[in-house]
Amino acid sequence: MAKYLVIVESPAKAKTIKRYLGPNYMVKASMGHVIDLPKSQLGVDVEHDFEPKYITIRGKGPVLKELKTAAKKATKIFLAADPDREGEAIAWHLARALGVDETTECRVVFNEITKDAIKESFKHPRKINHDLVDAQQARRILDRLVGYGMSPLLWKKVKKGLSAGRVQSVAVKMIIDREREINAFDPEEYWTIKLDLNHDGETFETSFYGKDGKKMELKSEEDAQSVLDTIDDTFKVIDVTKKERKRNASLPFTTSSLQQDAARKLNFRAKKTMMLAQQLYEGIDLGKKEGTVGLITYMRTDSTRISDLAKTEAKEYIESTFGEEYVASQKQKEKKSANAQDAHEAIRPTSALRDPASLKPYLSRDQLRLYKLIWERLIASQMAPAVLDTVKIDVESNGMIFRANGSTVKFPGFMKVYIESKDDDIEDTNQEKEGLLPPLEVDDTATFETIEPKQHFTQPPPRYTEARLVRAMEELGIGRPSTYAPTLDTIQRRGYVVLEEKKFLPTELGELVIEMIDEYFNDFITVQFTADMETLLDSIEHKEVEWTEVVAPIYRSFEKRLKRAEEEIEKIEVKDEPAGIDCEVCGSPMVIKMGRYGKFMACSNFPNCTNTKPVQVEIGVPCPNCKDGQIVERRSKKGRLFYGCSNYPECEFVSWDKPVAKPCPVCDSLMVEKKIKDGVKYQCTNCTHTEVHQQEED
Repeated sequence: MAKYLVIVESPAKAKTIKRYLGPNYMVKASMGHVIDLPKSQLGVDVEHDFEPKYITIRGKGPVLKELKTAAKKATKIFLAADPDREGEAIAWHLARALGVDETTECRVVFNEITKDAIKESFKHPRKINHDLVDAQQARRILDRLVGYGMSPLLWKKVKKGLSAGRVQSVAVKMIIDREREINAFDPEEYWTIKLDLNHDGETFETSFYGKDGKKMELKSEEDAQSVLDTIDDTFKVIDVTKKERKRNASLPFTTSSLQQDAARKLNFRAKKTMMLAQQLYEGIDLGKKEGTVGLITYMRTDSTRISDLAKTEAKEYIESTFGEEYVASQKQKEKKSANAQDAHEAIRPTSALRDPASLKPYLSRDQLRLYKLIWERLIASQMAPAVLDTVKIDVESNGMIFRANGSTVKFPGFMKVYIESKDDDIEDTNQEKEGLLPPLEVDDTATFETIEPKQHFTQPPPRYTEARLVRAMEELGIGRPSTYAPTLDTIQRRGYVVLEEKKFLPTELGELVIEMIDEYFNDFITVQFTADMETLLDSIEHKEVEWTEVVAPIYRSFEKRLKRAEEEIEKIEVKDEPAGIDCEVCGSPMVIKMGRYGKFMACSNFPNCTNTKPVQVEIGVPCPNCKDGQIVERRSKKGRLFYGCSNYPECEFVSWDKPVAKPCPVCDSLMVEKKIKDGVKYQCTNCTHTEVHQQEED
């Protein structure tokens, strides 16, 4: 019979760990938290040092009973929840529920689920860290006090079912503030001039730079025309600058950078990225030879450092695959933000020698894609910089200067493996274009071939994608690695924001709620307060302050504002907008309501009649299938926008791509929009015809 009981959170984790510990160990899963504050009441005694009232979570009784039975048979219990504040709190609750002496070395932590890491961690158990527990408890209690204060206020003054939270409200406010910036943006006109020149039969592209040696902006058509009127057909080379430039690899992934790169490269939502990462961390069955193995290190981290073993293995792989010259000769500096806890390593493969190709038979498609991304980032981070030969050429005609930039890869270095992607709103400082320029020298001449003056308008700041919002939250110190994905999920489930073409838009409900909260609780939903709160939680963890000393002043201030809001805010009547049609079930008028994925129609006779139907937004394209209906916007159960016929279910035409009104000029079939880098292209759904359309600037 097993002498020792080990408790982890999930069955997958339990299965993996059991293999490494042997017959003397029984490994059970708590299925996450088993103890928490009650859902039906506040559960915090605000008059007696904010004493929490913890209860067994509904539905977790059988789990706890099974753990208690196993605990009675064990000579020692090890609590092996995740190595963070949340995991420490789970361990503490389990210790109290199972009667484990908290002063004994009962807590085991590990950053990766591999044989060596697990065996080593069980050689060095420690006591439960009550400073970590207190930091998590302060967060949980403060969020409960704020949430259970604001939410009933919203139910009473706006409508039932709403909620507010300390971090989620700030995230929604950021999205709303960005939308206001966009609406208030005043575009400014500017012009660019591209000029193709020819030297000895070779054509190269230049762009207008300035006049008489100084950079000059073209703010109007008159400015552009002035340049065109001044230049001749022949240009003289006035400067050639050649440089060698090194480009360093990106550091290994943190939670934030993983979510961002997975969104940009793999089109993964933050929630999906973390779900797949959890699976890779807890263990994948690699067949009879290796069994179940954890493939990556812990996925909730803000650190970029990696172990010496990981560096050694990466170096070994790089040397054997690419050659010694591809190994980084000097250590990259680890980036560490002011808010980083740096409690764990970066997210990396548990073995750099386990390449993605070797895992293809054992992983799902999406698991493999995410593992490949993590593995490539780790390997690249230990490789030599890329070396680029860059050339800048300035040509001049009657004082007007045009510039050409070019670069060639002299040594690819880390680029052999991985190049970090960027959001479209991040300006690339490497302005030179890849490719060779003609071998020009000062005083050489080039002749005019084609010229393209073009009008532009400055663009407003872009709407937040999930990747941009995660990056902004990290930079501003809002939340922690474990909270990014849940926050994004919550604000969408509450119906405060929606994703349109992968960009966040606030809903009317979100704007209404935030406007009310901002008026009465503005100090509590600012970026600064939320970031300062994270610092205060860190100070609890580092034994610098008692948790009650952090919670008390914040709650007392919040309590006063809550009382004032309850007295002053009048009931906000959210009137349903008439839909203009009657319910086909009972004949009552239909009204427009706001749901999780935007507006929908519902019967005004609810709850006696539960008939609902989508609000149909026509796009001006007749249905190519039934000819009678119109193409309308629809949403899938997961909120993804698609297009279907207004005569559904009689007509079942659907398309993920937006149909366009213009028929194919070749076969007269339906064409759809496809996004490309510089705009959109129209692609026929029947033949191979495509047309590129420049993205309109507005």
